[in-house]
Amino acid sequence: MNVAVGMANDRLRALEDVEKEIASVLQSAGTIVLELSKEKANASLLDRQLNQFQTSINRVESELSAQIRYLTQVATGQPHEGSTYSARKDCQMALNRSEYARVKLGELGRTCEIMLEPQT
Repeated sequence: MNVAVGMANDRLRALEDVEKEIASVLQSAGTIVLELSKEKANASLLDRQLNQFQTSINRVESELSAQIRYLTQVATGQPHEGSTYSARKDCQMALNRSEYARVKLGELGRTCEIMLEPQT
């Protein structure tokens, strides 16, 4: 499998994990609100749900920050892992330069042949 495709799949999986984590955040928040709406809230349940909520929020924030940093690198053209654009661009430019040099050398060769032809 292509390295870039593998990395793209890893990034998509990470975003799917973030989506699941967001669902966990919402579920914890819902449980907390439901528990707080009761006359006598269960303090230990609230503590567990609050810890789960904070842990999930931290994971979401961390992963989304990493994704944003990666996208910022890609969008600004900075080299990033898995990118072959820069290497392909350099290769294409080298091919263009070599083709230009070949054409110019051919023209120079023809000019030299004309100049070296016997004068009649």
